Amino acid sequence: MLGLGLWAAAPAAAAGRFAAPGDYDLTLTVGGRVRTYLVHLPPLFRERAPLPVLLAFHGGGGTAAGFKAYSGLDAVADREGFVVVYPDGSGRLGRRLLTWNAGECCGFARDANVNDVGFALALVAALGADLPLDRRRVYATGHSNGAMMAYRVALEAAERIAAIAPVAGMMVADPFAPAAPVPVLHIHSVDDPRALYAGGLGPPFPLTSVRVAHRPVEAGLARWIARAGCPAAGQVVEERATPPDARGRRHTATRWRWGPCASGAGVELWKLTGAGHGWPGGPSPLPERLTGPDTTVISAAEEVWRFVRRFRRP
Repeated sequence: MLGLGLWAAAPAAAAGRFAAPGDYDLTLTVGGRVRTYLVHLPPLFRERAPLPVLLAFHGGGGTAAGFKAYSGLDAVADREGFVVVYPDGSGRLGRRLLTWNAGECCGFARDANVNDVGFALALVAALGADLPLDRRRVYATGHSNGAMMAYRVALEAAERIAAIAPVAGMMVADPFAPAAPVPVLHIHSVDDPRALYAGGLGPPFPLTSVRVAHRPVEAGLARWIARAGCPAAGQVVEERATPPDARGRRHTATRWRWGPCASGAGVELWKLTGAGHGWPGGPSPLPERLTGPDTTVISAAEEVWRFVRRFRRP
């Protein structure tokens, strides 16, 4: 796949396009398509030491810029010292209404069979030519369709991805045959009105008849648990709750952990109640009537990094 041969190249990267910490808007041609993406470099970039990198995939119909604005990942990256890469999906309207080819979903990217895994790998390889990246610490997260995309990258490039932390979207790619175990943190609300926790057809998207078939969260996680050699039974390791809001609504979050795992990988689940389809800790870019209530019971940005930072590839 495109990018694999370049992955291990250029261990001592030159400054190239990146002269200082901050934000960069870049392009890369992959498979004849001009792809766009944003890069956020933390202040620690000045020290030129190899830095971990987090691929952050926006939701279906969203954009890299939109996800960057509401995810809160830049602030965590600045404090903790990692690079965040926000790729754009594909669509018919330039950098608007973009989707990912995550397998059975979604939209233009799926219908055109866009090679988004190839894009992700080529992107990291290209950045590694100009940035001091720690190739053993490449992580992925995503929201909704972007969460599905994080799963597909882990499935097809398990030997390259150190850990993933998808939010509000379960794996929809087959076959399930990752070349190696991959640590997984999944974040999802049982009351998500769009990406149904128990699986099934979600509601139509606004002004369309398009519906997405979702797979059950716990059944999907069970496959990663087995692949990692973890005990089948999980344990509750943390519980949180919010005070009732003005409408008397109370959100809860329960963190489940499966382990220890024979492979050294780990699997965790933040199981939320009361929350909707939004990114926990951040404001939803869509109205509540479409995605359900926002929540602050956990910060997805903080929890993503808390989990993935522990893992690195051999």
